[in-house]
Amino acid sequence: MGDRPRQLADLLASVAKQDVAPEQVVLIGNATPLDDVSADVVKVPLEENLGCPGGRNVGLKLLCGSGRVDVIVELDDDGLLVADDVFRKIQQLYASDPELGIVSFRIADEQGETQRRHVPRLRADDPMRAGQVTAFLGGAHVLSVPMLNQIGDWPERFFFCHEETDMAWRALDAGWKIIYEPSLVLEHPKTSPARHAVYFRMTARNRVWLARRRLPLLLIPVYLGVWIGLTVLRIRSASGLMKWLGGFWEGLHSDCGERRPMRWRTVWRMTRLGRPPLV
Repeated sequence: MGDRPRQLADLLASVAKQDVAPEQVVLIGNATPLDDVSADVVKVPLEENLGCPGGRNVGLKLLCGSGRVDVIVELDDDGLLVADDVFRKIQQLYASDPELGIVSFRIADEQGETQRRHVPRLRADDPMRAGQVTAFLGGAHVLSVPMLNQIGDWPERFFFCHEETDMAWRALDAGWKIIYEPSLVLEHPKTSPARHAVYFRMTARNRVWLARRRLPLLLIPVYLGVWIGLTVLRIRSASGLMKWLGGFWEGLHSDCGERRPMRWRTVWRMTRLGRPPLV
């Protein structure tokens, strides 16, 4: 969590009103004090900001180690569960499909609008279309504990940006399904990821790391070439582009962690699902 006490209180209240109670609620304070949180939850204040994946891993370790949960719901601290049957629907989804690894929520603003970047598929014109996808949203999703036991946890070194893609590609390569379920809604203020000072650098660095870690060698230059072209077309700020190029260079010349490229049959599976690992 960050430093949004009012939004956090609203989120915890929306969790408490669910018609299926969670086994446990864990609140991770990423270099943020939790003294003012009055809700009856497990509080884990961290002295150091470990970033999105690092903070999530602290929660995963605690929950997976309990042996009492089969799935874990992760939510941004400034989100809100509008309906009170979210956890019941999640139970039903996982009970009906033992191969289900990840469920992605629909993120909508206060007016119910879903931004195109929040629809985890290339054809993002219909945010209400459910089904199998190759990516998921970091702000609101569900993870299968058996899947995590097989593929591992979040890539902490990413800190911010593309950690979801790294996990999604590992899950798909291990044979798990990822679905987008728009009936599961997290209300979230409309924002731009570029509001974060580190966005341009880390989105470039981590994209290079992602390619080096997870793609077959033949696809790495293609994937990175596509994203260089898209970025040059999209970024309107000269300073933003320079930061992005600096991050790209950093990604090429820094330690990306262990390389475990996906199999070619996973590339084909992703292609059949509408998004090959090229864009």
